[in-house]
Amino acid sequence: MKPLFYSHSGLIRDPLDRKAFDGFSGDGWRTARARWHLYWQGKSLFAGGQAVSFDQFDRAPTVLLGRHDSVQIFALDLTDWDEAQATAFAEQHGAEWADLRRYGPGLAEDLAATLAYGRGMAYWHQRTRFCGVCGAPTLSAEGGHVRRCTNPECGTPHFPRTDPAVIMLVIDETGPEPRALLGRQAMWQPGMMSTLAGFVEPGESLEEAVRREVWEEVGVRVGAVSYRASQPWPFPSSLMVGFRAEALTTEITVDPTEIESARWFTLSELRDPAIAQHVAPRPDSIARRLIEEWLADA
Repeated sequence: MKPLFYSHSGLIRDPLDRKAFDGFSGDGWRTARARWHLYWQGKSLFAGGQAVSFDQFDRAPTVLLGRHDSVQIFALDLTDWDEAQATAFAEQHGAEWADLRRYGPGLAEDLAATLAYGRGMAYWHQRTRFCGVCGAPTLSAEGGHVRRCTNPECGTPHFPRTDPAVIMLVIDETGPEPRALLGRQAMWQPGMMSTLAGFVEPGESLEEAVRREVWEEVGVRVGAVSYRASQPWPFPSSLMVGFRAEALTTEITVDPTEIESARWFTLSELRDPAIAQHVAPRPDSIARRLIEEWLADA
């Protein structure tokens, strides 16, 4: 099957490169052979559905994402611009600021992954401007991959965080036809259903998180849990770890504080295009992959 979206940027993440651009306080970034990706309030720049990037930009970057061949790939967050300034800049280049998820599935996979990576890093920088230990301001270091507390009595280094989340396709193979359990959030577009998911809690294994989340959301007990794949999801800062889980019970009791509804779908139903086109989650998600992989295996 095709690689998961946002998972394969093809970038070389070299710590020596990061140290060479430490804090972007020198002029190295000005003379580097580079490609710049811009962000504003979490949005990327697009024209005609394609990403707009630049060979140079007269402002220190937010982060060095990595290197592709001999080209350094920088991300620059312009969220300090007001809306009028950001809009004028986009119009000047015949572009618009848009959420990556709007156009991501139509981009080359390595570019989509790079843009997602930069978005997550920009988000982290915006929210780590002050030390969580002493409250002093922080400064960027090591090509934007560290922020250090400026308080000499503290000096705590802060590193980009990723929040692990489990996402699982629960299956039941005890009846005459295999079934998969899908749920729905109230905020989603009408008819859309997807796999269950939730964040991992401190002191909890991934398998424990799968069983707990399924029980909390739909009241179904889960036995065997098998890893399938993982996907970076920096919207804003998650790593989705995908599993297939075998149901021990099948009666559904939805917790309305967690999801709106849930139901079992037979293999035949999910293979029916008339049903699948309305039910299936977005094509760039690991949820879609878990469902399609199960249909192929079955």
